[in-house]
Amino acid sequence: MNWDDTSDAAEDSAEARLVGADADGEDQAVEAALRPKSLGEFVGQERVREQLDLVLRAARQRGATADHVLLSGAPGLGKTTLSMIIAAEMGAPIRITSGPAIQHAGDLAAILSSLQEGEVLFLDEIHRMSRPAEEMLYMAMEDFRVDVIVGKGPGATAIPLELPPFTLVGATTRAGLLPPPLRDRFGFTAHMEFYEPAELHRVVHRSAGLLDVRVDGAGAAEIAGRSRGTPRIANRLLRRVRDYAQVKADGAITQEIAAAALAVYEVDERGLDRLDRAVLGALLKLFGGGPVGLSTLAVAVGEERETVEEVAEPFLVREGLLARTPRGRVATPAAWAHLGLTPPPAAAGGGAQQDLFGG
Repeated sequence: MNWDDTSDAAEDSAEARLVGADADGEDQAVEAALRPKSLGEFVGQERVREQLDLVLRAARQRGATADHVLLSGAPGLGKTTLSMIIAAEMGAPIRITSGPAIQHAGDLAAILSSLQEGEVLFLDEIHRMSRPAEEMLYMAMEDFRVDVIVGKGPGATAIPLELPPFTLVGATTRAGLLPPPLRDRFGFTAHMEFYEPAELHRVVHRSAGLLDVRVDGAGAAEIAGRSRGTPRIANRLLRRVRDYAQVKADGAITQEIAAAALAVYEVDERGLDRLDRAVLGALLKLFGGGPVGLSTLAVAVGEERETVEEVAEPFLVREGLLARTPRGRVATPAAWAHLGLTPPPAAAGGGAQQDLFGG
């Protein structure tokens, strides 16, 4: 099986900045141990869990393979974990691959032709699959059949290959990039939302128990509040705070220990890291709160345009600290307050707010 759980470069960069350099092998093993094994253990996403439970129970009662499932949402919210839970709930094996790994129709045909009946195929970042493979997937999902082309040119022959019934679980961070013909072939679609602090508090407590780490309620709340609404980040921050508590204290995580540890890793009380604060600082101090063009802002912080746009901006916009306008990037009053700066008279009088609406 291919256990390549690939995701966008933006996701990897954001997490690396938040938690520092980890040992990949150890981290992967720990992350696997922390994954819930059933829907009952899965924290958060209540509506998705309820709907998915009905889909899986009905399939088991019919003795049939579960419908194809599409999961969308930001990185780190549990899409891969849910795919593994689907396989476990159906008592089926799972095969994991990713869209970028399937660049030719033959790559997909090789995977599909080796599936067992009822097997779950998890296709991460499905929107990044090549177009020829995507078109082959249409027939595989609907008719459980693929046509393998043998030869080239006028002498090419299509050989139909029957496939055993299987369940495709597709995951995407950019559902809008999926073509409608592919999206419509999924029997169940779900969008995963960012987690509330109370839900992340439960995630931290559960993970701490599995890691045999002592954490009190205030310590768990401190970590949860800085985790950007994302369980994966909460788990990684917990491990870094655990390291700090082990070296600098008695191993127990309190609010004071968590705050001190996260200060070392440059994660502030709202979850902003060094790049986030650099972007806001440049926008406020150099450009008076904007509007300013993305390329100019990227040069000011010494980063690539794509890094600022794909890594820093989504979280800053979601936090209400930055806005994208037709004239450029604009800081909100909350951004000035967060960095403890006084806005210039124009911004204080509402000039920046007018720019939010193109005024």
